[in-house]
Amino acid sequence: MFKVLDAYSLKARFFPALIAIIPALAALAILISWSKFGLTNLIATVAIPVLVYAFADTARRLGKRIENRIYAASGGKPSLTMLRYSDDSFDAASKAQYRGFLSSKINQPVPTEQDEKDKPKEVDAFYERCGAWLRENTRSANKFSVLFNENVTYGFRRNLLGLKWPTLGLNLIIVLTCAFILYRQGMVDVNDDLTLRLLIVIAFAIIHAIYMAFAVSTRSVIDASRTYSRQLILSCETFLGKGKPKAAKS
Repeated sequence: MFKVLDAYSLKARFFPALIAIIPALAALAILISWSKFGLTNLIATVAIPVLVYAFADTARRLGKRIENRIYAASGGKPSLTMLRYSDDSFDAASKAQYRGFLSSKINQPVPTEQDEKDKPKEVDAFYERCGAWLRENTRSANKFSVLFNENVTYGFRRNLLGLKWPTLGLNLIIVLTCAFILYRQGMVDVNDDLTLRLLIVIAFAIIHAIYMAFAVSTRSVIDASRTYSRQLILSCETFLGKGKPKAAKS
C-alpha cells in the first residue's frame, strides 16, 4: 500500500477515493460508539484504510476506462488534436516550431497540412508519438511543476468522475439502511441519541450525493484535460531553451 503514496497517487487517486467514501466514513464515526474500544471499533479501524485503498485502486481503473469516452466527447485526445493544422489552440508559427522540434526527437518528418487531410490516421499517429515523447520527458515534478499540477488536477477530476456512480450507489445504500433502522424504531424522536445520529448521516449522504451528481461532470474533466494538454505542448518551450513555459490559460 505504501509504495503508491507518491504525490500524484495521493492527490489524484487517494483524495478522490476519500471524497467518494466520506459518507461511509461519517456513518462509521457517528454510529459506532467510541467511548470504549471493542471488536466493532477494531474492525472499523482496520476497515477504513483498506476501504480507502480499495476505492483508490477502483478510481484509477474506472478513471482510465472512461478516458476514451471523454476524448470522444471532446473531439479526440487534446495533446493530439492541438497539434493539428486545423486546431487553433496555438498560433501557426508556434505549432510549426513545436512540430519541428518533436519531429527531430522521434526521427520522423513533419507531416504537411495536405497529409493531415489525405492521411489523417497516419498523421494522428505522428502526433500521438510526439505526445508520448513529451510525457516521457517531462516527468520531473520540480522542473515541470506547472505541468505536474495540471496533470494532478486532470487525474483527480477523471478518477472522481470514475467513482461517481459507485459513490451515488453507496450513498443510496447508506440512506436506505439508516431509513430502515428509523422505520424499525417506530416514531422518530430527535431527542433520541441514535435517531439524531441516523438523521445526521442521512443528511450528510444526501448533501454528498448532490455534490457528486452536479459538481462531478464530464465537462469539468474535459476542461482539465485540455488545460493539461496545452501545458504539455507548451513544455516544448523549455526544451527549445526559452525557459519555463508559461502557465496555460484556463
